[in-house]
Amino acid sequence: MKIAVLPGDGIGREVVPVAHEVLKVALPDAEFLHVEVGNERYVREGVSMSPADLETVKACDCVLFGAITSPPGKPYRSIILTLRKELDLYANIRPFRSCPISPRKVNFTIYRENSEDLYMGIEEITGDEARSVRVITRKASERIARAACSKPGIGKLTIVHKSNVLKADELFKDACAQVAKSMNVPFEDMLVDTTAYNLVRAPEKFDTIVTTNMFGDILSDEAAALIGSLGLSPSANVGDRYALFEPVHGSAPDIAGKGIANPFAAVLSAGMLLDWAGRPEMARAVQTAVDRTIDEGVLTPDLGGRNTTLQVQSAILKNLESII
Repeated sequence: MKIAVLPGDGIGREVVPVAHEVLKVALPDAEFLHVEVGNERYVREGVSMSPADLETVKACDCVLFGAITSPPGKPYRSIILTLRKELDLYANIRPFRSCPISPRKVNFTIYRENSEDLYMGIEEITGDEARSVRVITRKASERIARAACSKPGIGKLTIVHKSNVLKADELFKDACAQVAKSMNVPFEDMLVDTTAYNLVRAPEKFDTIVTTNMFGDILSDEAAALIGSLGLSPSANVGDRYALFEPVHGSAPDIAGKGIANPFAAVLSAGMLLDWAGRPEMARAVQTAVDRTIDEGVLTPDLGGRNTTLQVQSAILKNLESII
């Protein structure tokens, strides 16, 4: 198995190596190919990701990704959006599961359509007016619905939309409902503002959420607060051939280089990689190792602790080795 490792910028360079060490223990026969991409490379070389870099990534089975700093005005397209498009990673999967320090008890997953909506970059700026085109297709809506309905152990699907205002969301809602019916999955539909309210008021009512690109982006950051931090939130970008795994958080340049970045989300993203690779027992071991480390109080400052990134890495690896 070949895994492309793209740490990116900022704290990505600090947390991805921790996840890499975990994968070396869990997948000792894997081959890792390191690819430098991002703003730091752009500043130094004038290129953030070359065509050769993309070919290297395509030669691998999956990607372990960090975070990218994308300052406004830079003349290059988002690297993560490029990878999602080039690798056809149409399903963004973000699980939210309580850990020992979570303020709420939750266990649900958001399936975010990953290929269209406002993120397609179809925009026109003329004078004092800007127009952005929102694209929603039946094909993309159906395939993200199939991905969500295929979640192991799914209990109920919640289709999130804004169809009382947007005709495009009527199409999304209907496409997802038809898929759920065909796959015999119980479902409901809910307006996005009502969903945002209920995520705060009664998050335990949710099992599996499927929604459009923009709504999924916003709701998943809200959901991260329920488990305690963006630093505890992993994600997967999955297609039919490739997959990319990354923490939900950004590059956090304000704390980069201080040795205090929280690696839990990156490590849990590595756990999702293991599950995708057909190693669910190792994925569970990684989750347990993270839970034990948190329960032991080995935490970075963002979680109220005093430990460094490397101290958290040591504790995770120690717990993981004791499990396997």
